[in-house]
Amino acid sequence: MEVGTAAVPAREAGTATPTVAAQIAADVQKHAGKPALRHKVGDDWRDISYDELGQAVREIALGLVDIGIEPRDRAAILSHTRPEWTFANFGILTAGATSVSIYQTNSPEECHYVLDHSEARAVFVEDGEQLAKIRAIEKDLPALDHVIVMAPEPGLELGDAITLAELRERGSRRDPAEWKQRIDGVSPDDPCVFIYTSGTTGPPKGCVLTHGNYVAIRDMIFEEGVLEENELAYLFLPLAHSFALLIQFLVIDLGATLAYWEKDPQKIIANLMEVKPTYFPSVPRIFEKLYTMAMANAPDPDQLRKAVEVGIAVRQAQERGEEVPAELRAAFDQAEESLYKNVRALFGGRMRYCASGAAPIGKEILEFFYACGVPVLEGWGMTETSTAATVNRPDDFRLGSVGKPLSGVEVKIAEDGEVLLRGPNIFREYWRNPEATREALADGWLHTGDVGRLDEDGFLYITGRKKDIIITAGGKNITPANLENDIKQSRWVSQCVVVGDRRPYLVALITLDPEEVPAFAQEHGLDPDDVPGSEQMRAEIQKVVDETNAKVGRVEQIKRFAILPEDLSQATGELTPTLKVKRNVVVEKFAAVIEELYRR
Repeated sequence: MEVGTAAVPAREAGTATPTVAAQIAADVQKHAGKPALRHKVGDDWRDISYDELGQAVREIALGLVDIGIEPRDRAAILSHTRPEWTFANFGILTAGATSVSIYQTNSPEECHYVLDHSEARAVFVEDGEQLAKIRAIEKDLPALDHVIVMAPEPGLELGDAITLAELRERGSRRDPAEWKQRIDGVSPDDPCVFIYTSGTTGPPKGCVLTHGNYVAIRDMIFEEGVLEENELAYLFLPLAHSFALLIQFLVIDLGATLAYWEKDPQKIIANLMEVKPTYFPSVPRIFEKLYTMAMANAPDPDQLRKAVEVGIAVRQAQERGEEVPAELRAAFDQAEESLYKNVRALFGGRMRYCASGAAPIGKEILEFFYACGVPVLEGWGMTETSTAATVNRPDDFRLGSVGKPLSGVEVKIAEDGEVLLRGPNIFREYWRNPEATREALADGWLHTGDVGRLDEDGFLYITGRKKDIIITAGGKNITPANLENDIKQSRWVSQCVVVGDRRPYLVALITLDPEEVPAFAQEHGLDPDDVPGSEQMRAEIQKVVDETNAKVGRVEQIKRFAILPEDLSQATGELTPTLKVKRNVVVEKFAAVIEELYRR
């Protein structure tokens, strides 16, 4: 599939479909014959056409009608990112119901919270593993009437659950005119999705996003020309998260192709090289891993620094339409052979650009990939903004910023530095939580909780979270993310959590990258299990900390650190599904380690 060259024009005023449900029905007809979805079956990547997508969605929607799902009922999805997730999501919406997202990593107790709080009447589960979670909690879910299993293993005991194939078969027997009636009955003010914010503190809140919210954000994104008609997007992010969900809607509305991962984190890079996508939405941790991999085969530090400087200079000159001096061009051509093309190959060799969101990323990493010809551009928003509020565009970006506000989004910086937002993409409410809704939408503005600044050209810079800012015992305000990002650039480091609120100085909890530990062990003649506690690794991390400290004033320096024996993870509760650190969980879990750092 060839990459398109012309950006999709903005939608004409008054011609946009008014709901996501109507948009889906129009898209599958408008793009008939083109590949909509791509997934791996065995060793082969296979396409699902827009015609096949449309048939699946219609049958699922009418199947839901057949089992008694009414307009504005809630139906949940508990599954990894896969084609059936999209089938179910679109089927729910075009049946006039509301889709409720549940992370596939959630425990039975967490699933119970979402299903009970949303009063979901149906839940789609991926397989036997996810079905078991529902079986453990269903007796305490009086509203839950139906369980649909997407991909049951042979011999799986279904009980009163039905398969997705059975639901589709029931839907296929109904009059297709009922599908249109359900779609026509949806209004822009109706809830489209409930997304329960995974959050780094407190219980999840059910963010209600309407069909109108998503139509607004779609039009904003298309007006910016961020995505192109013949895009091939690779998606591994959980579709339960707002970032992935928005990408799904946008790619399908464009008539582009969405490729799904293989459900194995170790295969993300292999998938990129096989699929050869043009667009890759991701989170900082994945780019940090790609950066580590690229750096392992990079030239020595002096050559690397020069290659990055040359790459940035040449690409910026090309963007301005300026002639590149012969000497600079020669250096660029040399770096192209030794570095740039190898880095692009990690992304499949056709990457137009990547989008990073959900958390900050080190500017040095952004500069490195830009120099190599793979721009990684940050955007910013939150679930409450229907995912996005600001974006860096491929033709208008500033590395280190999160871009300019989308058309129709107003940004204001409060006196305390908090970023406030207003626009048609702002969520309606937190479900059954009026107090939290009033707090978030005070005075007609969304209070984001992020601290930032706007530069003279309108680019927004996020400098921290209000709740994460450390105020030392001496009264100094410090943003820990800057220090943490610097330390995480080390090949050996996976996570870093800086602590110091109301303390005399800063300390850090550091975890090692489990994929890099074996190489360190071999290099130093150690058993991999002994690496975290070894003097050799402590000396290596001390060098990294010293380099970071050299960039800041004395009061902002990390005085002591501990290397934890295991990496942080979702399974052990320290990371969200988008790999953000739950700072409060880490501080509480490792309180004894922190206290020991202050006793030394």
